[in-house]
Parts: sequence; C-alpha cells; structure tokens
Amino acid sequence: MTRAMEQYLRPGVKATPFCPGCGHGILMGLILRAIDQMKMDMKKMLFVSGIGCAAWIPSPHYDGDTLHTLHGRALAFATGAKLYNPDLTVMVISGDGDLSSIGGNHLIHAARRDIDLKVICANNMIYGMTGGQVASTTPVGKKTATTAEGNPYRPFDLGRLVTAAGATYVSRYSVTQPVSLINSIKKALRHKGFSFIEVMSPCPTQFGRRNRLDKPEDLVADLMERCIPEEDAEGMSEAELAEKIVTGEILPCRE
Repeated sequence: MTRAMEQYLRPGVKATPFCPGCGHGILMGLILRAIDQMKMDMKKMLFVSGIGCAAWIPSPHYDGDTLHTLHGRALAFATGAKLYNPDLTVMVISGDGDLSSIGGNHLIHAARRDIDLKVICANNMIYGMTGGQVASTTPVGKKTATTAEGNPYRPFDLGRLVTAAGATYVSRYSVTQPVSLINSIKKALRHKGFSFIEVMSPCPTQFGRRNRLDKPEDLVADLMERCIPEEDAEGMSEAELAEKIVTGEILPCRE
C-alpha cells in the first residue's frame, strides 16, 4: 500500500512498533497530514517526546529533528530548545502518563508561562508501555495493573487543567474524528502561545483487555459512541453526560 506521507518518514522505517488496534499510528499520520497541508518545512521543526508508547510517534519515525527525552521531562527539554532558538516550531508529542502524571508539574508551569509550544497528548487513559498502571487520566472504576478492583480516584480533566493553568489554545478530539483533529493541529501550529490538544487514543493491550474491550474494533466503537461534539452535548443532563467524552475546542485561539 502506498504511504501517502512517505516524504515525512525517516528512510529505513518500515513499520511502527504499535500494537494492533493502537490509535497512536493513526495519530502519527494525522499529525503529518496537518503539517503537509500547511506546507511546513520539517527542517524548521523540532519534535520532543518523553517515555511511553506515544513518545515513539515522532522518534524514530519522523524525518526531522527529534528529541527523545527522560520520562515526564519532555516539556522541560522543549522549553529549553524554544528559548535557545525561538524560530523553531517546537511540537511535543507524548502520552498522558508522561505529560500529565509523572510530568504534571512541568505541564502546568509550561501552560502558566504560555510558552509557544504545540503539545499533543495521546490519552489512552493508562500507562501503556511501562506495565498498564493507573494514570492521572484513568476513569473511575476502570481496572489497571495497579487498581485490580477499579480506580477509586477521579481523573484529571486535562483540558480544564491546562486552561486554568494559562494555556491559550486547548482542544480535545479522538483519533476517530480525523478531520476535526487535523484542523485542530493546524490551528495549534499557527497559534503563538501554549497550545494543548488532548487526543483520545485506544489501547487494547493494556486498557482494553483489563476492561473487557480487548478487541480493537470494540475499543474504536466505544470511542465513537462516547466521544461527542460539544454542540451535541448542549442540553444533555449530567446523567446523560456521565459516560461521554465531550470533544471540540475547549479554549479557542485568541484573535
């Protein structure tokens, strides 16, 4: 099958390391499509990631400068790179465990400073690569390697968290909403300030199999049912929204 974004892939990369049904491969392609549609020069971009499944999206796949850093420290490295070379378009691509759990303190302070970074958080609601532990984004009641009876704690609402901290463009979409997600990535790339896009991505290996959604098609169907546009959520009761994930622009770009 012809790979439409071949020109943006590092020579020699033949396949991704993602598990069958993982949404990160979809996200990898959608980011490149946004870059392609904007005709951006990859030589003027830097991709930064931490540790985890999502951190493999830019490194080693993207044919550009990538910085694969310590667990939870992607934003610290990205901040240093941006301060040293303000002309760089710096994009951080990592997972919810890396960015909002172990790296949560860096996240809120980078948002507070409104640093011109483009942050894409691939949220699969669990620590994927490091063993399936509970994360700061794991829904209440969901089982993980460290919460066999179900997570007793409410998760972060990442969009509200970074908005309150000071981010100036915030959105949430699922990999099952590709057109909307591409458009949001393009807005983040144009925006001058701290941009944060939370991307819901299925994980059949760690999250799904522990919660009886181990078939890739089941997880995709679950996301498609649960993720609803914000306009559809208007007028719905709290009970109706309890199991839903509202998607859209949480904080639109300032004019």
